[in-house]
Amino acid sequence: MSISKDDSILIVGAGCFGISTAHHLLQRGYTNITVLDRSETLPAPDAASTDLNKVVRTSYSDFFYSQLARDAIQEWKKTDEWDDIYKESGVLVLGALDEHPYAARAHAHDTALGLRTTQLPPGAPVRSAFPPGARPGAVFDRSPAYLNADSGWAAAARGVARLTERVRVRGARVLAGTPVAGLLREGGRTVGVRLARGGEVRAARVVLATGAWTASVFRELEGLGERCRATGQTVATVQLTDEEAARYRAVPVVLDFRTGFYVFPPNDDNIVKFAIHESGVVHYPSASPTRISTPRTAASHGATEGLRVPRSTLRRLRAALRDVYPELADKPFASTRLCWRVSAHRYTDSPDGDWAIGPYPDDAGLVLATAGSGHAYKVRQFLPVIGRLVADALEGTLEPALVAKFAVGRAHGPIDEWRGRLAPADLAAEALSTPEDLLP
Repeated sequence: MSISKDDSILIVGAGCFGISTAHHLLQRGYTNITVLDRSETLPAPDAASTDLNKVVRTSYSDFFYSQLARDAIQEWKKTDEWDDIYKESGVLVLGALDEHPYAARAHAHDTALGLRTTQLPPGAPVRSAFPPGARPGAVFDRSPAYLNADSGWAAAARGVARLTERVRVRGARVLAGTPVAGLLREGGRTVGVRLARGGEVRAARVVLATGAWTASVFRELEGLGERCRATGQTVATVQLTDEEAARYRAVPVVLDFRTGFYVFPPNDDNIVKFAIHESGVVHYPSASPTRISTPRTAASHGATEGLRVPRSTLRRLRAALRDVYPELADKPFASTRLCWRVSAHRYTDSPDGDWAIGPYPDDAGLVLATAGSGHAYKVRQFLPVIGRLVADALEGTLEPALVAKFAVGRAHGPIDEWRGRLAPADLAAEALSTPEDLLP
């Protein structure tokens, strides 16, 4: 069924997918757009997109994402629209290209795009990627790397907030504090949503951009608990002094495809964020009648309890940070959180790296726009452009190859080699960190 410019379009979720979709629909002349979000504050404090920063890189093993990232970076550089949200610090990719297929393909794609890349042997050549005052660690004496100078990082939460305001100014209704309880369906077709506090909102098309909350909120969608499983990845930070931050301000993002560890330069508040990209954890609430992983955050469990993370992961994070920046590893962790994303699995628990964008099977009124993959975090770097894919899906103009690539009910493609084959672990309360675990 075709869609007209004045048809009502309801987007559930005001994160990266939802706000970018609203933005691109407005650009195309759509006039009746409503965005709902459960959080009273936007961007939602516990959303994956509400973070200090996200890597903005073209270094992907899939050429489609490398090209899309190049497009996104070109948009990020428009400072009249995005101010200084994007920082082109460069991204230093660790590891020998002949030993890691993902890194080798990523480098080949960067080269094919004509980007500024430099291969650096271990020792002094790799260390030359850092400013004189920085104190890089032992990993750089044993690991080669390549530097992509045309990548960097973006202040994720600032980006979402800025685009949200732009969407509001252009006429979309963005309603915070409006949690949704489920879909409103008639004759097998979605015609709106039921609100958790009573009432309903009807629309010609409903777009679910609810990220890691998709399966737990919309339980009526069969099989979504496996297609869109919520998994949490541990993120930690250290607070630098002004003097320390000055030494590290100009370092590149360091990214190790072999271990999954990545670390940012300090942001404007002198905070350094780091994490390990891996399968992570799942959380199954004991009171839940069905086994659907549900994010455990400060919003659901309180500002203290909801920010605890597995202590074993904290130990691995500190060891990885020590290998990269030894002096920073001697500092207490300033904060921790679980960044919840969506991970789609085969029955063998082998994830691919593609999003879920497109109509829900046998329901012409419903479109999913979520990160059905182990690479869910990568959505945030594509904030300026991701919505055009969703808009194309709504209009039925998405390229056939991309329709298949992002199909909600697809058979998954090759596994995400960076994230690996391990299934996520169950999050056990007794294994969560205490304040003592934040100390060096």
